[in-house]
Amino acid sequence: MALSLRAYAERRGVSHVAVMKAIKAGRITPLPDGRIDPVVADAQWDANTLPAQTPAKSESSAPASDSTQRSNVPPYAVSRAAREAINARLAKLELEERSGKLINADEARVTTFNLARQLRDRLQQIPRTLAPELVATVVADPDPRGSRRCSMRRSAARSRNSSRDAAGRRVPKIRHLAE
Repeated sequence: MALSLRAYAERRGVSHVAVMKAIKAGRITPLPDGRIDPVVADAQWDANTLPAQTPAKSESSAPASDSTQRSNVPPYAVSRAAREAINARLAKLELEERSGKLINADEARVTTFNLARQLRDRLQQIPRTLAPELVATVVADPDPRGSRRCSMRRSAARSRNSSRDAAGRRVPKIRHLAE
């Protein structure tokens, strides 16, 4: 049984302007056709309106099921305190974001991903970069243990008067075709 604004205001014991203000403030919600369901609206009104703003009701106008509906709905003061705490936290987050203390989590993930990809690519380039140096080292000194044979080869090479470059690697002699 839906009522008009004026009929609900009369049943509630308030002016129709008070009902319109409650709808505008979001304390009660009308039906899609603009009328008001009195049972739902009474529960919303009691839960969302400060006790000082609610006029004293007579016992005959209160429905019997109102006490069961009220037990599931938190009091207005608790709901308002929770809302104010949330608004304060949101304002603090917005202030920290604007001051540069906070960054966007999605941007941080993308940046971290891109940096990890660059690191992976550079690590994969190390063998290609070091390969020529490793080959030159192995060619110059094929015995990595540095055994006697290696030192014997060096001394034998010196005795044959072979030329070496600044790094100590053997440089082959160039023979001319005329020889």
